[in-house]
Amino acid sequence: MNFAALTLPCYITVAALLSIGLYGVISKSNLMKIFISLSIMETGVNLLLITIGYIPGGTAPIENANFAKYVDPLPQALVLTAIVIGLSVTALAIAVLISYYQKNGTLEYKEGMKW
Repeated sequence: MNFAALTLPCYITVAALLSIGLYGVISKSNLMKIFISLSIMETGVNLLLITIGYIPGGTAPIENANFAKYVDPLPQALVLTAIVIGLSVTALAIAVLISYYQKNGTLEYKEGMKW
């Protein structure tokens, strides 16, 4: 298989995840649904970073020096860091949403924003 045949499905999946997430952020007024849409977009960005870092026939850079192609470990490290940060942001957002719900009685941001 050539490189384009391997990565094209990943790029299509990235575009679908980003589109679904963007649609959810734009069209929904429920804060939980908006947050879930942002998480879907985050997953798309993580998949994009992993796909960009893929090298066909590449090997890990920790093996011996006889290999000509090495896979760059930086995108993998960035995605691992993004997953950990995403988990922390998720926990914080859930806490904020619980507090918002207790204060306003709803998760609809248009109803909760009474001046």
